[in-house]
Amino acid sequence: MKRFILAINPGSTSTKFALFEEENLVFEKSVSHSTGELARFDRISDQFNFRKNIIINELKSENIDLKQIKVVVGRGGLLKPIESGIYEVSDAMRRDLLSSERGSHASNLGGLIARDIASELADTRAYIVDPVVVDELQDVARIAGHPSFSRVSIFHALNQKAVARVYAKSVGREYEDLNLIIAHMGGGISVGAHKKGKVVDVNNALNGDGPFSPERAGSLPASQLVDFCFSGEKSRNEIMKMLTGEGGIVAYLGTNDFREVCRRIESGDEKARLIQEAASYQVGKEIGAMAAVLGGDVNAIILTGGLAHQKIHTDYISSMVDSIAEVVLYPGEDELKALAFNGLMVLDNKIKPGIYS
Repeated sequence: MKRFILAINPGSTSTKFALFEEENLVFEKSVSHSTGELARFDRISDQFNFRKNIIINELKSENIDLKQIKVVVGRGGLLKPIESGIYEVSDAMRRDLLSSERGSHASNLGGLIARDIASELADTRAYIVDPVVVDELQDVARIAGHPSFSRVSIFHALNQKAVARVYAKSVGREYEDLNLIIAHMGGGISVGAHKKGKVVDVNNALNGDGPFSPERAGSLPASQLVDFCFSGEKSRNEIMKMLTGEGGIVAYLGTNDFREVCRRIESGDEKARLIQEAASYQVGKEIGAMAAVLGGDVNAIILTGGLAHQKIHTDYISSMVDSIAEVVLYPGEDELKALAFNGLMVLDNKIKPGIYS
């Protein structure tokens, strides 16, 4: 009997999903969402039915018998800090994802949609894998500069871990034997220092830390931000949107589509070029910081995520950091494959899901 695995990856600017029969890809789909399209939803949780219906309708259009889906695996969201691995979507996890107590991000929808679809099918389980809250930070990396604050691990753990293992296999090594710097560049940007299989330092890719991205402001001058917060010009929610969702490239250029930015540059738009160069510059600078974390002992620098498709971006970054280590490109991401592979491992009883409570 066929065993289908449905993998779901809701991102800040897209909904990606794929159906696998065992380890074989049946079909894959990526639906992009513009800033304007998502603006009609006050909260990310309000996007639940919108995104779920996209997935269900595509499955039906492909004449997929939903009853053959045995596992639904979603991208993990903003939960309590947990170890790397696969977890069944429990009642406690569903409650935490719905409450968004630890933050609101599209990845929260991964586990929620997975559980909702699985609940409508017989003998089908829902899981998440390597959620964005995977926490392997070394203690010194947690210190923020004032005891009222601490640095938090929120990054693209799923894709960073996946491409790290793909790279290690390509050079005949084990991930746990390598020191890597991996920059995931999409709607958000995270740059992680991978030391012998652990991400010992990484910028918080969601809540105002590190490079700015197509729709996130990244690190901002602290005193200017404090003054702005107390100016009365914006509400708290409006300021949070400026940091995540309406910051970065979209704030400067009115688009969160980096391909559009490149088209403007080709047509001679000097402002677009300046913003692109600033975005690339900040990624290069963050990679340099992570090289220091690893004491200069870096086997490779990996550029991945959707923005790694844009040569103007990767060339600029490479020119800044290729003296540190070889720069390797993995455009896009292996997240759907990684989700499905973990689901298959559970089906075959090769790994045991963790318990989230």
